[in-house]
Amino acid sequence: MNQETILTDAILVLPDETLRGTIVLHGQVIADIQAGRSHAAGAIDVGGDTIIPGVVDVHTDNLERQVQPRSLARWPSRSAMVAHDAQCAAAGVTTVLDALCLGDLGFDKERIRTFQEGVVDLDALTEAGLLKAEHFLHLRCEVPALDMLDLFDPVADHPLVRMISLMDHSPGVGQYADMDFYRKLRRQGGLDEATVERRIKEMQDQRARLRDPNRKALLDRVRGTTIALASHDDRTEEEIAENAADGIRISEFPVTMEAATAAKRAGMQVIAGAPNIVRGGSHSGNVNAVDLLRAGAVDAFASDYVPPSLVEAAFQCAREEGISLSSAVAMISDHPARMSGLPDRGRLETGLRGDLVRVRLHGTLPIVRQVWRAGERVI
Repeated sequence: MNQETILTDAILVLPDETLRGTIVLHGQVIADIQAGRSHAAGAIDVGGDTIIPGVVDVHTDNLERQVQPRSLARWPSRSAMVAHDAQCAAAGVTTVLDALCLGDLGFDKERIRTFQEGVVDLDALTEAGLLKAEHFLHLRCEVPALDMLDLFDPVADHPLVRMISLMDHSPGVGQYADMDFYRKLRRQGGLDEATVERRIKEMQDQRARLRDPNRKALLDRVRGTTIALASHDDRTEEEIAENAADGIRISEFPVTMEAATAAKRAGMQVIAGAPNIVRGGSHSGNVNAVDLLRAGAVDAFASDYVPPSLVEAAFQCAREEGISLSSAVAMISDHPARMSGLPDRGRLETGLRGDLVRVRLHGTLPIVRQVWRAGERVI
């Protein structure tokens, strides 16, 4: 039997406008949208709360924070995945691209275990129908790493892979171009100065040997697929030119305005971090995402490390930056859905998937109250 849900007296955030009215879910899809109040039996009066499409998060590291809640405390992997899923759904995220790292540069060995166990857990929990959000894989490939290609090959054809990003967290490039910042970061991690200097030299030598052949091999493996390809932490126009020439169409978290605007000129889409918007700037001194927004140099937001940041960032942009709520919400729903090859969601339109989020403002803070995924209430 097809379940029907009617939400009425709602502010509906449609693709081009907001409408005070009613939305009807029938089974897994949006069946009707109309102005005004419904008097149908069973209609749920939401009292003027805002209904937005389910949020699509193309990059979240949140699973890593559940697996490693403290530096010396690793949590059981499957339990961590369930907690991660619940946190995403409670934040209004109905579609999640779990960003898992492939490749070790000598400082984060536990990330490899998180990736390997995470894929197994995701398969098992998805098959059992126990996840509140729908999860896909975003493979974060550390291009200069010795083990990246060996880790990639077993999951290259996994049906849940929707995005691959080419990363380079070597010292002296990308977000770690500032070597004083990099050294400080590693010392804060408990390493003595001599070990930091030795590892810097080793990683720079390794990058010189492996970066180009590994990059070529990875691009060769995914050429001809429909998987979205992204660069990561772009800093210069030269990096953007190389990425565009290699068929990469997304610049994820560019760290300078120069890179972001070059990406837009090259016809690439740009992803910025929603926490950057909410906090009022980058936690590591990179370009302010608000400046990217004002320059027309960002297309979508990702949660990066805070799932609730997405809804908050959208409402903050609409309130403070002079853009419509429809346009702001599209940056956390429609645009990332299209980037991921998922055009069946991300908008309040009849015939699309019934992914909805009910939001109430507490002052200026948007509070997620209820969430539906494919017509089923999950929060």
